[in-house]
Amino acid sequence: MTLKVCNPTRRHIIKGLGAATLLSPLCTLPAWGAQSHRLYVDGLSFLPNDINDVKASKLDAFIADISAIETIEQSDGTKNYKRTYQACINSIKQAASSVNANPDVYLQGLTGADIDKARAQQRTAVYFQIQGADCVEADGISTNGKPPLWPQLDSLHQHGLRVLQLTHHYGNRFAGGALDNNGSQGLNEPLSAAGVELIAELNQRNIMIDVSHSSEQTALDTVKASQSPIVLSHGAARHFVNHARCSSDEVIRAIGDCGGVFGVFMMSFWLTNNPTPTIEDYIDQLEYVAKIGGVDCVAIANDFPLRGQENLLALNNNNSEGVKEYLDWWHSLQSRNVLGFDVEPKHVVIPEFNHIDRMSRIDDALKKARFKSSDRDRFMGGNWQRVMKKVLV
Repeated sequence: MTLKVCNPTRRHIIKGLGAATLLSPLCTLPAWGAQSHRLYVDGLSFLPNDINDVKASKLDAFIADISAIETIEQSDGTKNYKRTYQACINSIKQAASSVNANPDVYLQGLTGADIDKARAQQRTAVYFQIQGADCVEADGISTNGKPPLWPQLDSLHQHGLRVLQLTHHYGNRFAGGALDNNGSQGLNEPLSAAGVELIAELNQRNIMIDVSHSSEQTALDTVKASQSPIVLSHGAARHFVNHARCSSDEVIRAIGDCGGVFGVFMMSFWLTNNPTPTIEDYIDQLEYVAKIGGVDCVAIANDFPLRGQENLLALNNNNSEGVKEYLDWWHSLQSRNVLGFDVEPKHVVIPEFNHIDRMSRIDDALKKARFKSSDRDRFMGGNWQRVMKKVLV
């Protein structure tokens, strides 16, 4: 079954950030089990080692990256991280085993309706995602005149794959990556003919398409090619940080127009160039995505473990020390003129949100910034739920 692209009327949000400031630490809301909070959905995190983190996070659902990575050094000396099929099929089986071993905490999400089911049972729905279509690169190749087959995609779907990201930083035979570069400038590669075929296969299997880490042209091509809404599960607006990993207004608008969502993540060096990242910087990102893509486009993402960026937590969120782990990678891309890497990062996290209770804290921050309750419902989980119910059927 395939779904038609929907073009919702875009609504602009009431602005009120200028008068709002946060003067004290935000309080923890009542226990997760009481369900006193609105729906909370995280657009990207990971299965935690400590199962207690799931309930502590108060999440009703989250997309979990279960990718297994193979590090490949490229000819120019930079590193790419391939999600190979064999590594990912092993990792998705392990993830399913972990979820099934904790039925009082988890519900493996297979359809969008599983969010409601999990919430009613005071469990957390977890949807498996792989960051990069490298895991199915052997699929869709016609031999001896026969129609192309997709056995790797079928196998991953059977084991629970529900969200597939087309690329991770660098392109593959299907799509262009955000960091593709010829040594002097970005390439902005389009969706390939094989990529168009992959989109059709993902639509047919009701797998959600994620253009995080894709080139701008690939993201725009994917919106046109897909019969279902697409998402950018974790990213930020280029309006604030002119960086290859951040998205232009055109991409944000296209995702909103197709009925998809744009998840704003926690990596602060892609949220602001200010020397000290603040809660207001994150709220500014959400407001901007609402302005460009509409209030039905805005969503929350993490891109760190549920607890937060663990090295920064060990450093008591000392950004000046924690950012050092990123600098070698940053400088390797700076030398190749990749957009945005000429500005050296000063921080990694917004300290108040690098915390297991970030969803409550974001919700409180939106309230203090005078966002309407109905828009907070959308941002904190309602938009994710809507798109999942349309795509994951």
